[in-house]
Amino acid sequence: MRTSKLWSLVTISAAAIAMPLIASAQSTPQNKAFAPAPPQMERLEEGEAPAVTIRQPDTQKKITEKKSQGKVTEVKVQTGTTTYYAKPNDPAGSAMRGDGQSDTTRPVQFQIGEFGPPKNVQAAEPAQTLQPAPAK
Repeated sequence: MRTSKLWSLVTISAAAIAMPLIASAQSTPQNKAFAPAPPQMERLEEGEAPAVTIRQPDTQKKITEKKSQGKVTEVKVQTGTTTYYAKPNDPAGSAMRGDGQSDTTRPVQFQIGEFGPPKNVQAAEPAQTLQPAPAK
């Protein structure tokens, strides 16, 4: 038992003596004199501004709520050319919150088939009709 205490004391002493030597060896720079100089920066000439006009999208929102008996049944949100509907999540049948049939989230529904404001419909030309053939 005494020999194990002696060896542990010798090991701790050796580590304490070696610690300052390791720290000083790591802090000395070895290749600082051989580092290449950074490249010289060049000033570039400014080019012409692009001939493109960037239009900011319409950020006005129009929110319409539909209610039935004081409860919100549907929310319609129009932003620019995008329209989507948000509906509350009502559990199906007798499902309670937390059941497998009830879901806590319901994604919004986007209105599809409309890709911008309505186009102007031009009046169609009247169809050319032929006169009936004379009776003989």
